Amino acid sequence: MKAFVVIATKGRAKETYLLLDYLERQTLAATHVVIVGSEDKDVEGLAAHPTVAAGQTSILLSRASLTIQRNAGLEALLPLVAGLDPKDWFVTFYDDDFRPASNWLESAAQALIAQSKVVGITGNVLADGVNSEFGVSEADAALYLAGSKAPEAHWSSSSTIRSVDGLYGCNMSYRGTIALDMRFDENLPMYGWQEDFDYSSRARARGELILLPTCRGVHLGSSSGRTSGVRFGYSQISNPIFLLKKGSMSYGKASLLMSKNITANVVKTLLMVRIKDFPGRLRGNLLAFKHLLSGKLDPLHVNKI
Repeated sequence: MKAFVVIATKGRAKETYLLLDYLERQTLAATHVVIVGSEDKDVEGLAAHPTVAAGQTSILLSRASLTIQRNAGLEALLPLVAGLDPKDWFVTFYDDDFRPASNWLESAAQALIAQSKVVGITGNVLADGVNSEFGVSEADAALYLAGSKAPEAHWSSSSTIRSVDGLYGCNMSYRGTIALDMRFDENLPMYGWQEDFDYSSRARARGELILLPTCRGVHLGSSSGRTSGVRFGYSQISNPIFLLKKGSMSYGKASLLMSKNITANVVKTLLMVRIKDFPGRLRGNLLAFKHLLSGKLDPLHVNKI
């Protein structure tokens, strides 16, 4: 089972370099890694990494957007998988600030070999810095992975394999039968919020998605490269409604997602919580509802904000 990796990066060249170090230590070496930036500074210094010099990693640039960059990575892999049975290879998408345990790729490969109906895998996130003010440090990530620091509670915490409705975009693998012809929806621009659920939902029509506890890792939740609060708040409304209309997200899921985010943005704005730009997110929520009422709601509008 051959493993390929695609990393879309924006404003995090140093974090991406360190991720390549983690990939170099995998017990199952990636057959090839594709890094996709949107401008030269996104990939600055990466050409000096040993895996690039060895031809195991390639670097390319595309238009800026998580979905566009991931699609560019998938297209770049096509010549490398030509002639391979799609059941015998898989692609793993890592966020540039994700730190996988050394057996992540091997564990995923073993599960895909053992369970022919499985088409997608996500792992056990030991710590997730996206909801904290400063994220998880590189030093703490190493401690979590070594078992020196107890894992945090997370929705992916599990001691057994279980089926899931969607995969977590910071660490997810798809069998070649999916990755060969399925692409991310480029109508979800920039940070691409909920692009992972949309892709997972479409993949689930072809097989089973699972949470695999042995695929352990840490999501640093780095703040660099993130979109603005207003833009993200707009996406918190526009993206679920877009996916609801598209049919890849249920009414219940979209409603719950939007209501939770609006409530959090209101409460944390009133309490002046400074972990994230909650006032900006709330303004983005309100703008999205204004556009919904006027018939102008469109995920791509964030490019104009």
